[in-house]
Amino acid sequence: MKKRIHINQHKIRSNSKKPDSEREPVITIKTSKSNTYCHEVKVLGECTIKYGGNDKPILPCGARVVIETEAPYEIVKPEDYIEAELK
Repeated sequence: MKKRIHINQHKIRSNSKKPDSEREPVITIKTSKSNTYCHEVKVLGECTIKYGGNDKPILPCGARVVIETEAPYEIVKPEDYIEAELK
């Protein structure tokens, strides 16, 4: 299954105003079925980094740079991640 990984710049800005213990994950791993949010991820295989340009977001959320992969991945700190099913 194709995965698209991107960094949420809005969470980075928001986190800069919070103590470490309250910082939200800024990395999003999107599939057709779910979004997984984490602080650190390791891609265990081939991946491609894509830039859509300034006028062309790649994802509906507005992300212009993504890492695309079909490889498995590993959440480095499993206690710090959240998964949300898409409806």
